[in-house]
Amino acid sequence: MALRLDNVGIVVEDLAAAIEFFRELGLELEGRAMVEGEWAGRVTGLGDQRVEIAMMRTPDGHGRLELSRFLAPRVVADHRNAPVNALGYLRVMFAVDDIDETLARLRKHGAQLVSDDVVQFEDAYRLCYVRGPEGLLLGLAQEL
Repeated sequence: MALRLDNVGIVVEDLAAAIEFFRELGLELEGRAMVEGEWAGRVTGLGDQRVEIAMMRTPDGHGRLELSRFLAPRVVADHRNAPVNALGYLRVMFAVDDIDETLARLRKHGAQLVSDDVVQFEDAYRLCYVRGPEGLLLGLAQEL
């Protein structure tokens, strides 16, 4: 039985830009490290690998993103611009306190709405998808 969702991993090319984007969203940098060696390659199945990682934590302390920049082996596929109905992992959804203010801050880091506007679902939520750095797909939800 799973105890909790520990983290979601996202592979990026520009680790510094991704860190700043997620800081702007309100996540805190827990730490950065180089992950390499035989043990790491056994976990991922990639063999000899060198990966620079940054662990980002949500303000409530429960959610984490592991941002990874692969130095070796090189990245072999690119799913960043896949449409929202593509197979596989889709996006990460964040609850925000003020969706308009959050969008204004994230736009300074290149975020763009996927559709033309923020949508309201009944009297419960305002929602949107945005493309962040490197085309990463994120969801934002403001509870009303």
